[in-house]
Amino acid sequence: MKPKIILGLFLLAMCQAQAQLRVPAFTAYLDPDPDGASVSPRSGISDWTDPALKVLWFGDIKTPGKLDCSLELRLPAGTESKFRLGVAGTFREAIAKGMGDDLVKVDFGSFDVPTAGYQRFTLESLNAPGQATGNLETLVLDGPVAVGAHFNLQERRNAASVHLVYPVGGATNVNAFYCEVTGMEAPLWTYFEACGWHRGYLGMQVNSPTERRIIFSVWDSGKESADRKKVGAQDRVTLVAKGNGVFAGDFGNEGTGGHSHLVTNWKTGEKQRFIVTAKPTDATHTVYAGYWFEPEQKKWMLISSWNAPKDGGYLHGLYSFSENFGGSNGHLRRKALYGNQWFHTSDGQWNEQTTATFSHDPTGKADRLDRFMGVEDGQFFLSQGGFIPGFTKYGALFTRPATGRPPTDFSSSQISGM
Repeated sequence: MKPKIILGLFLLAMCQAQAQLRVPAFTAYLDPDPDGASVSPRSGISDWTDPALKVLWFGDIKTPGKLDCSLELRLPAGTESKFRLGVAGTFREAIAKGMGDDLVKVDFGSFDVPTAGYQRFTLESLNAPGQATGNLETLVLDGPVAVGAHFNLQERRNAASVHLVYPVGGATNVNAFYCEVTGMEAPLWTYFEACGWHRGYLGMQVNSPTERRIIFSVWDSGKESADRKKVGAQDRVTLVAKGNGVFAGDFGNEGTGGHSHLVTNWKTGEKQRFIVTAKPTDATHTVYAGYWFEPEQKKWMLISSWNAPKDGGYLHGLYSFSENFGGSNGHLRRKALYGNQWFHTSDGQWNEQTTATFSHDPTGKADRLDRFMGVEDGQFFLSQGGFIPGFTKYGALFTRPATGRPPTDFSSSQISGM
């Protein structure tokens, strides 16, 4: 065979290999019940027995055209499993015939993807209720459309965590930080942090379909990242006080420290108000306190206060963020408005903070690009998830309109006294 022919065949094989995209089953989402089947890197998707459950993948398609789709799975010998795959409004059915431990490939044929952008791949079971579909391993995409397509291929299915960082300039001795937060889209396993600083965080969380919380936590000193039992007394924050109905205890696995929360049904779409205060008690200790404005009682409530060792300073490193802390519903969008930020200094002055920069966690760097910051209705917003096209550049600076409304209903005695 002539060298040019050999080279041509080699290049053709390389192009075909590059055109195939293998998307692991363990990166998919289950709808409507995120716990309706087992999802793991070892077994892919297994124990799928409910035909009302759908398996969803999302991918950013760069070039419209034809896309060949198939599914790889393992199925007991002598059994069959019937599926339907939907892509860009077209649905095709196929049957898998079990081969025991050997991998089975189910071909759904070619789909026309008419536009670039995010596409949803919906896999349905056409089996009888209670019949297992097999262990799904890989969604295989072939053809020119697959070239350059972006899918999250990692085990972590969480949407990116996104942050507002507040550059307070040369301000020193910041002893209070105020922020308002409105959760606009708040699915299960969402945490909206209003007031973060170098030693802790204060915000609101969706823990279950029936439970929501206001959370205030302060980190210990030292470098222990997981187990608070390993933290000596000289490095532990200690509880000073807590509000009625507030639980206070320990936390770990994200650093260690003192945790507190109030179970309360804060409402999506309703503005919530938060303040963190700092009172240095000597050269090496600071008492940090977190407050939430109770909307129905119309008064400020202490969540808790903690004495932090090896500190003795004020608030710095001010920020807010939004987190999806449970990855099995990481395809859902989360959005909150963050507005009317103020910081108070030890000379008795409230200062309005109208600028913020955007950042995100490592998941937002390459795996999940659906993460945003901007200004809406005079407030900053943070959004992540939903597989929405576009993204906000890391480090982007935004300015919101000034309100001129400091939290004058929070007294200076509260700032200096706790």
